[in-house]
Amino acid sequence: MSRLTLLALTIALTTTAPVLRAAEPLKALLITGGCCHDYEKQKVLLTEGISARANVAWTIVHEGGKSLDHKVSIYSQPNWAQGYDVVVHDECFANVKDVDFVEGILAAHREGVPSLNLHCAMHCYRTGTDMWFEYIGLQSSGHGPQKPIDVSIIEKHPITNGLSDWTTINEELYNNLKLWESAVPLARGKQGEGDKPGRTDCVVAWTNHYGPKKVPVFCTTLGHNNDTVADARYLDLVTRGLLWACGKLNDDGTPREGYGGK
Repeated sequence: MSRLTLLALTIALTTTAPVLRAAEPLKALLITGGCCHDYEKQKVLLTEGISARANVAWTIVHEGGKSLDHKVSIYSQPNWAQGYDVVVHDECFANVKDVDFVEGILAAHREGVPSLNLHCAMHCYRTGTDMWFEYIGLQSSGHGPQKPIDVSIIEKHPITNGLSDWTTINEELYNNLKLWESAVPLARGKQGEGDKPGRTDCVVAWTNHYGPKKVPVFCTTLGHNNDTVADARYLDLVTRGLLWACGKLNDDGTPREGYGGK
């Protein structure tokens, strides 16, 4: 083969080969802050851990100090979630009881913005109505002492496909007062006997579909302590929850093409 023919063949192959472009990162908004947790460290553990596993770019809103009644400023902005693919609620503001304020949060999700809710987000926004609990799909009112939790996968689902049962360090097991019909439990947690009845075996991870548009929501009550948030098993679960909520998770639990980690 002459050099001229080889050059022509090389050019032809180069110009006809498909160009594989990386997917645009998912734009995630993390809302964090409030009582009782080390959110300063956990926001780093969470965002870096997820981005190592999935193609996600983060915007972080961290405010409210250690208060229980802070109203996160971004929620008062019109269309506060516009431009984001997913919102991660990792805040702890149980004493915010303003129904109109909470409605402003929920409106964004009801209109189509997927979300994750982590740990104390389940205990936020106790308005005296079920509005927040209906959104997350489960009502919880508290937890017992910190003890190891035996986590068992109970549902075959893309989020749990290939994940194994595990035991946490000392952690808070949130009780379950009510599970909405729209919610699908994925994992249960058990602690040792001797605590209050009905609080030693509870759903700890689930999906929900919220509102008329059935917008996807993933929740886990795990994640009080830094070592849990840093645990690869926890980060695998939460990352899959995020990808599922965004429609970027394969049935086998792997990210769709272009949405894997760094």
